[in-house]
Amino acid sequence: MHSANSKPSIFRFAFIGLLSFLMLSCATVNKNDKDYTKGGQPGDILHNYLNANISNNNTVSSLLANYKGPKNLSTVIEKYEDEIAQLYKQHVLIPRPSISEEEKKALFANITSNQASALFALYPIDTAKWMKIISTYTGLSKNDIYESAITAGLDPSIVFAASASGFEDTATPLINSIGLVIYGQDEESTATVKFRADDDTYWREGLDLAWEPIYGSFTGSIVYLEANTTYHIEVKITDIYGDVIEHTFQTTTKLNSPPIDPNKIYYLSEIYSGGQLDLEALNIEGSEDGYAKIIGDGPAIEAGSDVLSAVNIGNNSYVMLENLTVKGGQRYGIFAKKAHHIWIKGCNVSEYGREAVDIRDGIAYSSTTNNSPINYDSGIYLERSGIAVIEECEVHSPNLGANSWAAGHPKGANALQVWAYHDSDAYRGEFIVRNNRFYGAPDHRFNDVIEGRKNFERRGGFVKNSAIYGNYLAYANDDLIEIDGGQQNVLVYDNEMEQGYAGISIAPNTLGPSYIFHNYIHNLGDETGKEWTAIKAGGLISRPAGRTFVFENVIDVERNGIAASRVDNDSTFWVTTQNNIIFTKKTGYSVGHCIFDKEKYSGSTSTNDLCFNENSADARYEFNLDNVVEHPYSDDISYIESLQSSPKPKLYISDEFKIPNFSSEEVLQAVVEQTPTVWEFKANEIEYTGFPKQYRYGTTTVTSDHTVTLTGNNWHMFPISYTLTEDSVLELDLEVEGNPEIVGIGFETDTELNSSRVVNFFGTQTWGIKGKDFFTFTSSTISFPIGQYVKGKVNYLILVLDNDDIESSRNRDKVKYKNIRLVEY
Repeated sequence: MHSANSKPSIFRFAFIGLLSFLMLSCATVNKNDKDYTKGGQPGDILHNYLNANISNNNTVSSLLANYKGPKNLSTVIEKYEDEIAQLYKQHVLIPRPSISEEEKKALFANITSNQASALFALYPIDTAKWMKIISTYTGLSKNDIYESAITAGLDPSIVFAASASGFEDTATPLINSIGLVIYGQDEESTATVKFRADDDTYWREGLDLAWEPIYGSFTGSIVYLEANTTYHIEVKITDIYGDVIEHTFQTTTKLNSPPIDPNKIYYLSEIYSGGQLDLEALNIEGSEDGYAKIIGDGPAIEAGSDVLSAVNIGNNSYVMLENLTVKGGQRYGIFAKKAHHIWIKGCNVSEYGREAVDIRDGIAYSSTTNNSPINYDSGIYLERSGIAVIEECEVHSPNLGANSWAAGHPKGANALQVWAYHDSDAYRGEFIVRNNRFYGAPDHRFNDVIEGRKNFERRGGFVKNSAIYGNYLAYANDDLIEIDGGQQNVLVYDNEMEQGYAGISIAPNTLGPSYIFHNYIHNLGDETGKEWTAIKAGGLISRPAGRTFVFENVIDVERNGIAASRVDNDSTFWVTTQNNIIFTKKTGYSVGHCIFDKEKYSGSTSTNDLCFNENSADARYEFNLDNVVEHPYSDDISYIESLQSSPKPKLYISDEFKIPNFSSEEVLQAVVEQTPTVWEFKANEIEYTGFPKQYRYGTTTVTSDHTVTLTGNNWHMFPISYTLTEDSVLELDLEVEGNPEIVGIGFETDTELNSSRVVNFFGTQTWGIKGKDFFTFTSSTISFPIGQYVKGKVNYLILVLDNDDIESSRNRDKVKYKNIRLVEY
């Protein structure tokens, strides 16, 4: 299945519907009503207005001067009226088919800084495309373009990143999924995916990657994978002219449980004597080779309210907590800050957080003089931390319940709070929250059950590459799950949610795509019985710009399936929904809709959803109806009743609407096994010498099995004759002793040192090609895709042991290279 583009090319400006979908037969909104208009970016709305009203008596200038439309567009027109008129006069804002390079140069050559600001303000979602166009075809400098975009109100961090080059494509594995990002792409292209496990005999089809407009990338996820399994992934990107580029990835999903250091296993009864369990004070942490593990073996941690948290992980990393019973903590049950690689399993957390001393207008305060309400107290809070697993835990019974919306925005405790923006980009995101039970009580509720911090920022919430699945979440006065903020390849699936004002909040999605699938959201309502929507969205234009895929959920609620919440006064959202069951009951202007989108964003689609409102006995949409295809049984009352009476309703999905990897496993083709070509490094048959200007001292020993052992500060070169190809893979066994600066292998054409031709597998320095992720002390075998970094003729193989700062008399470093091979698969 090919991804539907959200908008045509930048030169056509997205004013034409994406798909000629069938109109709803029983929807209560008619797209032929005179008041029915599709929404989009401010530039989309402006074009429709001008196109509908321009005449001999109504010029572009007069129409702009008299515009009285939506506030977000009125503000742009008021600020850039002259520039917009000039852009129309120059034909920049007139839809046109694709044009040649020469025509593009002529069209955009005379754009000024102020006109560039107008373009950014009219099309905030298309940051990356406008950056590329303006930098390519105008005379404006990079600083001019930055200033123009920031003047238009775009986030400076996005502006600089969107214009940057050299982003590395990524394949980020979790335990049961892999997130992909491929940069430097064009929206008109398509990106198909196939994948297979290492020992599979066939390729499987993945969902096409989605266009991500802020960075100009293709992004998406492969789901329902096995843990600790190596997967081969091929992405075929086809551009508008039919040219194809293939991207290949090989990565291994994470383990179902972390490696444990056998010397760092602690039983709670041996290390705890009351009060706070402070891992920082006890200096308990592990390393990449093995986590430190604390096991609950009877006693409970009861910390009271005199300490910030009952368990303090602090910034210690590689820590596992298992089967702990945790009570107390002034703010938090379990707390970490700026940590990474945290695993919390089977813990029971309760009786945490502040208690109300003063109640003002229904809001709780911790003292009569404190002006900040009690908020954000958490059973588990991992602040500015990344790479964490929270599984099989119960979090319940905070000391204070949250207020309802009757007293204003709910404030109070939550079960889990996440801010996955670690100081180091290498540790950001990668949160897995699975198979937990987080629940309040009917009259003692959480604010949000799972809450993210910095909601309106790209660095907020789960940030990227995270998964929330298999959980039971209940009793909130606001959201049951909040993933607001950065949502790139954030997955929410296979959860049951009930008794909240809203189910899943994605408002705003500042960087997508995110995926919500196979959830059961039902029986909503806060403590007063009020509810808003199963999925809450908004803020697409004000906080651009992420898309959310909503697949095959069962939603059974009183009010709305998907609806907006304003973010900076903007209720626009971008969703692709398919194969969902959405039952609503009540009716009213803002009530009882499968999708309630007042802006009717032109990029959103609803495909094969079964939508039914009990009161009206039909489908109710406030949506862009050009992009709706109903489920074929949408008018079959007996079929709908059978779904409603089933404890586990499952929608009939015909083959044409099955979603690869999400709703079906599509086998594409058998794997063609080819015998690899293998070149073996026979060190004891080659004359070798120290590498010029790098060899300082040390011994070089070569044994009959071609093992090379280096000591000291020792670079040695071996003449070889080999041609590396894109498919070349370097294989070897590596053993390291000491703490050298660089351990690696180089592939040189001459005796001049080139960092782009040396793979760095270990050491304190970051010099050379990054290969450290391919080597661990627990497994000495390395398989590195050298052909992705170095290609062509190689005349010298360089073996490296570098440590410039250690005198020869004190240097005990040693490295052993064994079984070096180059393999063409």
